[in-house]
Amino acid sequence: MLLEPTGSRNAATHGGGPSVLSDFRKTYFSVVAAFFTVALVITPARSAHAGGKAAEQAIIKLTQTDMAAAADDVNDPLEPMNRLFFNFNETFQDALLRPASKGYVSLTPPRIRQSIGSFLDNLRTPVVLANDILQGKFDRAMGTIGRTMVNTIIGVGGLFDVASGLGMKGHKEDFGQTLGTWGVGEGFYLVLPLFGPSSPRDAIGMFLVDPYFDAAGELGNVSDTFKYSRMGLNALDKYSAVADDLQQIKKTSIDYYAAIRSMYRQKRNSEINDGKTMDLPPIPDLSQKLPLYGPLSGRRDGVGLLSSR
Repeated sequence: MLLEPTGSRNAATHGGGPSVLSDFRKTYFSVVAAFFTVALVITPARSAHAGGKAAEQAIIKLTQTDMAAAADDVNDPLEPMNRLFFNFNETFQDALLRPASKGYVSLTPPRIRQSIGSFLDNLRTPVVLANDILQGKFDRAMGTIGRTMVNTIIGVGGLFDVASGLGMKGHKEDFGQTLGTWGVGEGFYLVLPLFGPSSPRDAIGMFLVDPYFDAAGELGNVSDTFKYSRMGLNALDKYSAVADDLQQIKKTSIDYYAAIRSMYRQKRNSEINDGKTMDLPPIPDLSQKLPLYGPLSGRRDGVGLLSSR
């Protein structure tokens, strides 16, 4: 998909050079691209070793989660690189996100955290609605519209989830799910630095399509305070909700990486099938730590390479 329109037009309007965040996003994509290039070269050479390692692990896996994860090995051709990024993400979470999450939970009353989560979900409604329509699920689209109107008007801008109390349950949609609904496979498993578990299908939706539907992202061009506040709150809200579950899984898993890979795939399959039963806890959506405001664009003014689940 080609970039052009709003980028150059807004750049001329706003003027100004790249922000620090935009420069970081340029560097991020350059580094990830370099790692992927190297991985594509070294992966064939390491495949025999990886296959032997997978066979050895299959013998010693004892937990139900790990046994399910073993079946996923054949669709992880970039496992050496993925494990590198996975360990990087774990280090980042241990150093910054986990302590911040604990502080957020201990200092913020549950009702306020619930309101923050409801407000953030309400902001994401345009993305959900657009993908409801693209999937041809017009009844769900009407439900999304009704839920948003109730929560925005009666729920004070989405701070209170009044709609759920009225039986209007919410749901999540993104373009990766839309592609999956129409039969597009995930491709293969990916772990992205900072963004976490993904796949080519889901990455296309997250970076290239969903940002166009994120109307709230336009406010980030007006107020950096709003942009960074949304970014941080999304990370804390999503991660704090599953941090304890993930720690428990980490303690009981022989191979934590394989367990997360299996859980992510089950989670995505469940979402694509509109919430079929899944007994495993959800994976934190870390993509919100760095919201994307336009495909491959740090902002919708055309500056930067990255662009806001």
